[in-house]
Amino acid sequence: MKYYTELLGAKLAFERAATHSDPRIAVIDVGGDDHLMIVETADAPTIGLDPLGRAGWGLRVGTHAQLRELREQILGAGWPVGQIETLPTQWTMTAHDPDGRPVDVRAHRPR
Repeated sequence: MKYYTELLGAKLAFERAATHSDPRIAVIDVGGDDHLMIVETADAPTIGLDPLGRAGWGLRVGTHAQLRELREQILGAGWPVGQIETLPTQWTMTAHDPDGRPVDVRAHRPR
């Protein structure tokens, strides 16, 4: 969870310890009205990309400069992250969390 909260800047909104019948969960606020629920399981995480070669979900930062800065922070922390790509409406890069799951990080382009 530190990857998302400390490196990507998300905020912990809720956390529940595991019980004898339920797994440990955490909900993190990823900005705007969006949240990500992390469920701890014994199963291996899904690490494949979607048919477009993306994570299939993502986080957003405000500007291209913030995206570049975050990319440098991720690289500096020793985690894998792709190049920033320019798409028609946004800039995007795909990073991989410590479990190998992909996460797209985007910044909308000015209109």
